[in-house]
Amino acid sequence: MTIRQLSVFIENKLGRINEVTKILATNNINMMAFSLAESTDFGVLRLIVSDVDKAAEVLKEARFGVSLAEVIAISLANTPGSLSKVMERLAGEGIFIEYMYAFSSGDVANVVIRPTNLEKCMKALETCDCNVLSEQSFA
Repeated sequence: MTIRQLSVFIENKLGRINEVTKILATNNINMMAFSLAESTDFGVLRLIVSDVDKAAEVLKEARFGVSLAEVIAISLANTPGSLSKVMERLAGEGIFIEYMYAFSSGDVANVVIRPTNLEKCMKALETCDCNVLSEQSFA
């Protein structure tokens, strides 16, 4: 099962991230995970949110460049080596990871993965010691 992720393209200038978070807050959209990658002139804010469609709509209305991508979110034990085992399995299957980001809370680590082949990755994850999260369970 995949999760829809927003990518918001923002200029590297003071206050732009705040504008995105304010728009989401004003529209009662919760950010459950995010990652910011930047280059010299712009950044890409990747978001898992409570209402993807509404978030895309309101951000586009505010003239932000927005795209949607399918990603896979997993939860696993927050212990040394847990992620390494999953990555080893995916690499063994020839699955390339474009990017990923993670966060942990207590005994659980959550990881968002963007593989080049979603279907092959999902199949490989079936044999790993992790849980694939749905949009509903991610919230």
